[in-house]
Amino acid sequence: MELTTNNVWMMICTALVFFMHLGFAFLEIGLTRQKNTLNILFKNIFIITTGLLLYAAFGFNLMYPGFAKDATGIFGFAGFGLQPPMVDKVLDLTYNAGYTYWTDFLFQGMFAATAATIVSGAVAERMKILPFMIFTVIYVGFVYPIAGSWRWGEGFLYKLETPFYDFAGSTLVHSVGGWAALVAVWLLGARIGKFKDGKAQAIPGHNIPLATAGVLILWLGWFGFNGGSVLSADPAGTSLTLVTTCLAAAAGGVVSAIFSTILYKNLDLTMFLNGILGGLVAITAGADQMTPMNAIIVGGIGGVLIVLAVSLVDKIKLDDPVGAIAVHLICGIWGTLAVGIFGKLASGAQFISQLIGVASYAAFCIATSFIIIFTLKKTMGIRVTEKEEIEGLDAHEHGMSAYSDFRLNEH
Repeated sequence: MELTTNNVWMMICTALVFFMHLGFAFLEIGLTRQKNTLNILFKNIFIITTGLLLYAAFGFNLMYPGFAKDATGIFGFAGFGLQPPMVDKVLDLTYNAGYTYWTDFLFQGMFAATAATIVSGAVAERMKILPFMIFTVIYVGFVYPIAGSWRWGEGFLYKLETPFYDFAGSTLVHSVGGWAALVAVWLLGARIGKFKDGKAQAIPGHNIPLATAGVLILWLGWFGFNGGSVLSADPAGTSLTLVTTCLAAAAGGVVSAIFSTILYKNLDLTMFLNGILGGLVAITAGADQMTPMNAIIVGGIGGVLIVLAVSLVDKIKLDDPVGAIAVHLICGIWGTLAVGIFGKLASGAQFISQLIGVASYAAFCIATSFIIIFTLKKTMGIRVTEKEEIEGLDAHEHGMSAYSDFRLNEH
């Protein structure tokens, strides 16, 4: 009965994480221009479908290769395809106390696609669809699971004297996507009109209500993202995790709204929304370790960092239409380091381990994403033409519009 209860909870969390992809899609199209809506939706659908197939083919076994006999814990592979443990030709239900093999695969598979979704928003409105698809296949298929194996697959970061800790992926998911987004934005260049005379110009999104819905959907999905990472339906663990997650989100939103209003004398809803996401990303590494009050502090600092990071990205002339670098990279790093400052694991040794983890993922993700995207840039090109960018990717990449003009169909 306990296994059934745990397994049902994990499947509910799997569904919630799946639902997050709708939130990402709404957020991205809401914060960008109407003429690129279809392009963004296509990318998001491609990411989740292809990501699951790649994770089934080899990603799951790259991420959980079984490092018991490997002293290095850097790379391992348990074979192609899904290989469920069987006893007398029946699924072995002793695989895990919290869930079955199939549930494990599906829950982790939902996480896998998120890293590329983060990049999708950052490169919106000017990256060719084909090179983005190729990047997604390589990054989700190989880079993410290898990086994930270092901690969640019990690789070298897990084997540190004081193990690196990342409960639900501030670094393993969000920073992995954030580092790639940073490299991609740098190699791609800014959208036409984003910078004029050295100053950043606002390019408003076409549907802020949709972006708001996206953030609320993501917040709901985080109940599964963090709640499922307890890996069981344990009442104490899941309830605390959901409380810290919600409080960090609320604190991130409120603090970012207040801080941005003080700086810019403007009640900016988009900053409010990204502050919520920043709080969620920040708490993700230690949601099970924090007290509710510490969660508010971690989320609140994430809200401040969002405002500062968005300004910094503009100042160094990088163009990130949805604030992905600020939310997922900067707050991901902060949340990972916060594990060593707040909560049950806080200590000098833990903080050093968190730094080692952040540095390891930075080096690996920057190097791999640069190699992939730079190669694509030099071989097939990664940026659409000026004409295509001005007229919109929907028309040129897909030959249709996301919104039908009913006036043309009256007769």
